[in-house]
Order: sequence, then C-alpha cells, then structure tokens
Amino acid sequence: MPRAMWSGVIGFGMVSIPIKLYAATENKNVSFHQIHNACKTRIKEVRWCPTCDREIAWEEVEKGFEYSKGEYVALSSEELEKLPLPSKDIIDVSAFCNTDEIDPLYFEKHYYLEAEKAGQRPFNLFVKALMDKSMVGIASITLRTKERLCALRPVGSYLVLSTLLYPDELRISPSSEYTEPSVTKQELAMAENLIDLLAEDFDPEKYTDRYREALLKMIDEKLEGQPVQREKVRQIQGEVVDLLEALQMSVNSAKSGATLKRQSANKANSTKSTDEKIVQIAGPKSEKKTATTSAARKQKSGSIGTVTKTSAKSSSAKTDKAKAKSKAKSRRSA
Repeated sequence: MPRAMWSGVIGFGMVSIPIKLYAATENKNVSFHQIHNACKTRIKEVRWCPTCDREIAWEEVEKGFEYSKGEYVALSSEELEKLPLPSKDIIDVSAFCNTDEIDPLYFEKHYYLEAEKAGQRPFNLFVKALMDKSMVGIASITLRTKERLCALRPVGSYLVLSTLLYPDELRISPSSEYTEPSVTKQELAMAENLIDLLAEDFDPEKYTDRYREALLKMIDEKLEGQPVQREKVRQIQGEVVDLLEALQMSVNSAKSGATLKRQSANKANSTKSTDEKIVQIAGPKSEKKTATTSAARKQKSGSIGTVTKTSAKSSSAKTDKAKAKSKAKSRRSA
C-alpha cells in the first residue's frame, strides 16, 4: 500500500467522514543524476553559506520571504504551523456543481480518498449521492504550505480529489470571448471533414511515451556496449503556402489511413471467421470418422475372435471323431 499523504475528515454538512488521501498519479519520467564527465562520479550538492563560508546542516535552515532585494523576513516551522487555516485537517465541502461547469484548465493534481473503517458507511453514501446527481463537491484543503481549492468527484470505483488553480493563477481566461477567424467556407468545410475522418473514441491504452521508450532503449544499448541506433522518424513536409492544399493533402492522407485500417480489420475478421467455420465443420466429421473407425476396428476384432473360436470347435470335433473310429476298429480286430 502507498503511504497516505494526508489524513483528516470530509465535512459534509454536519456529517464528518474520516479519510486518508493518496496520490492518484505518479511520475514515469526517466530521472538522471549529475556526474563529473571526467571521472563519472556523481556530483555532490551542498548547502553553502557564502557569508559564513561553510556548509550548513538542515537544522540550521529556515524559510525566508524576500520583501526587498537581498532583504528577508524569516519564518520558522513552528510559526508556519500556527497559521489559522480551517482546511488544515478538514476538507469542508461548501458547494456542489455540475462537472462540465469546471473548465479542464483549472485542474491541477489528482488524489484519491479512502475512508477509515469508522467512516465507511457515510463515505459510501456521499459517493453514491454524487454519482446519482452527476455533480462534484467544491471544497478546500491545505497541502503542505498552501491552501488549495479542490473538487471531489467519483471516478470509476474511487472518490478523486482534484486540486484546482485559482483564477489569478491562470495566464489565460477560459471565459474570454471567441473571435471569429477570417477563413473561407471551403477551408472550414475541409477542416471539419478532416476532423470527422480522424474522429474516434478516446482509448488511453493506445498511447505510450515514445520518448521514454526510446531513452530506455538507448540506455540498454549503451549498457550492452552496442552502438546507439538512430530511429527513423516521420519527416515534416516543407512549408505549404496554400492552406486549402495542405488541408486537401491531410484529408487524402487520413482517408488512406482509414482505408488501410479498415482493410486490416476486415482481413482479421475474415481469417477469424474462416477459422471458426473450419473448427465447426471439421469437429463433427472428425468425431464421426473416429467413431466409425473405432466401430469398424471393434467389429473386425469381434469377427476375428468368432472365426478363431469356431475353428477351434471344428478341430476339436474332428479329433473326437477320429478317436471313436479308432476304438471301433480295435474292437472288430479283437
């Protein structure tokens, strides 16, 4: 089990639900260390005070806010702990709204919640109510040294807490007015046609981090002493001045790709269907043939046994008859 990042309660009206918070995502980036290129030794970074001209231990470090160039006001950990934050130990749900009312631009990080044993029943009730209403809860939570706006929403079998950015943290406004572009009807129709050709259901399993895969492959090649292979990548075509021409080329390419995909799918389905027919046809015949062969063998075996038994009886009768003639001849001689 991963370690809980935060523990507290969800405040749902007058109901308190004890929960634990866990990270719902993880970083899959390939991490590097800084090494000296001459001896390949990892570089050591130290906390150095230029005024005291010495290394500083963690116990001597505190936070400082720069209010003027080179001037700081110091804040200790004890002082930061005394900040009056209502959301320090509670996720107080203050409102509910529809999911589509929150622009994805506001979402930042994601966590999932698990109820403590004592709060399992009210937790399940809260999740069920959110699912039935198709709504999300809006609340606040303090993580580390910052109070975050957050949204509580059911995702699959989990209750996910997504931290939200404040409006002043966005560099663009999702509510800004749309300005009509200067495009022709033909260009717009072609662009919409291209979108239709490339439209499909979102399947995240289809996508992988190709950069990470290539990087790990390169590392393996270097560890095995092999020369690093340069992978072929799709070349970007030269600049196309005519927008309509570029759209037409894109549509043609999309159509070709869709045709190849459809042909491949039809071929796979045809092969599968043929295999199933062969199994269905061959199965009963094979069983019938086996049963017929077995019966023939059995009948043949039985016939041979009968013939052998009859021959044996005939031979025995002939012997008895010969013995009787011999006895009769002896009596006449006597």
